[in-house]
Amino acid sequence: MAEDTDVSTANTMRERAGESRTKLWILLRVNRLFLTGILTGAVFVAFVIVVAGLSPPFAQQVASEDVIETLFSTMITVIVTGTTLVVTIGQLVLSQENGPLGDQRERMSSSMDARDFTEELIGAPSPTDPAEYLREILGVTAQRAEALRDSVAGTGDDALRTEVDEFADSVVGNVDIVRDHLDGAQFGSFDVLFAALNFNYSWKIYMVERIDNEYEGTLSEDQHGLLDELKTALSMFGPAREHVKTLYFQWALIDLSQLILYAAVPALAVAGIMAAVVDGGTFPGSTLGLDHIVLVVGGAFAVTLAPFMLFVSYLLRILTVAKRTLAIEPLILRDTQQ
Repeated sequence: MAEDTDVSTANTMRERAGESRTKLWILLRVNRLFLTGILTGAVFVAFVIVVAGLSPPFAQQVASEDVIETLFSTMITVIVTGTTLVVTIGQLVLSQENGPLGDQRERMSSSMDARDFTEELIGAPSPTDPAEYLREILGVTAQRAEALRDSVAGTGDDALRTEVDEFADSVVGNVDIVRDHLDGAQFGSFDVLFAALNFNYSWKIYMVERIDNEYEGTLSEDQHGLLDELKTALSMFGPAREHVKTLYFQWALIDLSQLILYAAVPALAVAGIMAAVVDGGTFPGSTLGLDHIVLVVGGAFAVTLAPFMLFVSYLLRILTVAKRTLAIEPLILRDTQQ
């Protein structure tokens, strides 16, 4: 057995990425609308803090110049342009669902072939629920890892027994955790995909290949067959996860398009009102040393940025997942996983 091989390598995305729990929580787990609110609020606070410290005071500047009109006229252009971009993204996503009858039939045929293979793998009809679909594949994977461990339990090669036992523990332990997370998870939320990302199938495929090669002369024909069966189950999880990821990306981009269109209407209204009606004398006075005009302009500016903040919050999650799932095969792209 190679002494530098870690049979029970890190399984979760956080462990493999080598990044802080807080950072990944913000990028992946936190609700996107909540994150949008946090980002929008941060813009408001930053605006008020910076503008309140200006000299001459902001109220004097807006009284003598067309600061408000210029600012919010520009924001109207930005909102309209951004909304057009969102519509383009939505059309791109929906274009994948459109096509002639022949293409749709081929798409259906490929999907049914995959379901037939899964049915043969799990020995039961392929589930229609994405979370249950992944759970069934993981269940078979754990069963085959246990069968491999039982098969080599009586062998005289201590190194083989030790390595397979540690490997089986790693597989079964990882499967149990991910299956628990998938239990009851509803597609449309990020829960299904996040749980799937925590099963390190690619490293496990490599370990199966390495054990099969290193102990080729020690393993019996039946044991080689058990390794092949385990590799088949692990290899099926890869495209299954990628399919769920693709569906989630499409779902999230459609949600994003809808939310930005919803947010664009009040943002345009606020920008229009600010550009046409508000000037330096519209909101006189101050509270806690802060001029009311500063608070109003800051709040309106934050509202007009809400569609962009929605775009940022959704793209942060989508791009983070995409970066960490570039390779479907056993290729390690990050130094922390080497």
